[in-house]
Amino acid sequence: MKTVQRLLYKEIIQAVVFVACGFLALFVFFDLVEELQNLTRMAGTGFRLQHGLIQVALKAPGHLYELMPISVLIGTIFVMARLAQSSEFTILRTGGLEPVRALTMLLQLGLGFVLLTFLLGDYIAPWSERQSTLLKSQFRGAITTGQTGAWLKERNANGHSAVNVKAFNDKAHMLGVRIHQFNAQGQLLTITQAAKGEFGEGIWKLSEVAQETLTGNGQQPVTQIATRQLPTLDWPTGISADMVAAALLSPEQMKIWDLFLYTRHLSSNNQNAQQYEIQLWRKVFYPLSCLVMMTLALPFAYLHFRSGQIAGHVFGGVMAGISFYLLNNVFGHIGNLQNWVPWITSAAPSLLYTLISLTAFAWMVNKQ
Repeated sequence: MKTVQRLLYKEIIQAVVFVACGFLALFVFFDLVEELQNLTRMAGTGFRLQHGLIQVALKAPGHLYELMPISVLIGTIFVMARLAQSSEFTILRTGGLEPVRALTMLLQLGLGFVLLTFLLGDYIAPWSERQSTLLKSQFRGAITTGQTGAWLKERNANGHSAVNVKAFNDKAHMLGVRIHQFNAQGQLLTITQAAKGEFGEGIWKLSEVAQETLTGNGQQPVTQIATRQLPTLDWPTGISADMVAAALLSPEQMKIWDLFLYTRHLSSNNQNAQQYEIQLWRKVFYPLSCLVMMTLALPFAYLHFRSGQIAGHVFGGVMAGISFYLLNNVFGHIGNLQNWVPWITSAAPSLLYTLISLTAFAWMVNKQ
């Protein structure tokens, strides 16, 4: 069986690599066309061809992460269908390759693809996407979510703070920082504005600070406003750079652990974390979809092919992979709108396709 295992693994890995490289080349071509157009749009900003090529390279890991499950599906279907057409898989079954054993062998290989997808999605792609965003900011200006920037909230024993960061610059420094501090009764105490801010250990180092302190007396909530100008100010806070980046950048550019910390921060401050929780669980379950794709491809080995039928079945596998990708995205949007349980929203497509593939596999085994 070790010889059979090596044969299957070699054929499947080669096919998956070939399919992934083909899809990736297509996406790289589209990115290259877009960056060539940017040479004209950003002619006066110093943007050059080498910057566009770097942008294309930095986007590649993110594309590969998205393409891994469908590449695994198409590559495995091609190998299984070819083995079935040449009767090699029938010979393997006659030699003692039981259905459960074949499924176990594929799932063991699938774990390797799961690990690769996880590394791409949680380490390589987030880093490259952030580098791409920072590179863009050198020529397009600061990174921002719009005119109002990003809003964050922090609670402590003495009250809470509402923090606004307008943008990031290319050096990952904050621009346009505004901090509103309230007491436990919800009364505004201070308004701090800073032109720039840097992250420190448990503090923000603010520069060019203008601070207004509001004081009350008796029944009047505010009787005096004291204003002062400071060159620098250290503001103690538990809001980290990753939390600010999460508010300014897309959730897809975050690691699982960073998403977990950010969702906890939002929940502890009574803010809506639904979108980020769905993205967190999607990042957890998405690599496991490689196992689903392996299971979905195995029934093709039990079909009887005539000459020229492989292309049609591979096309059917492509459609199945695309439908899984679309269903995964649709569930994410619907779950966010309908406030579904995040982990169920993210796991439902994988569970549904696993059930379909196992049903098809059992039916094919019993039929054959």
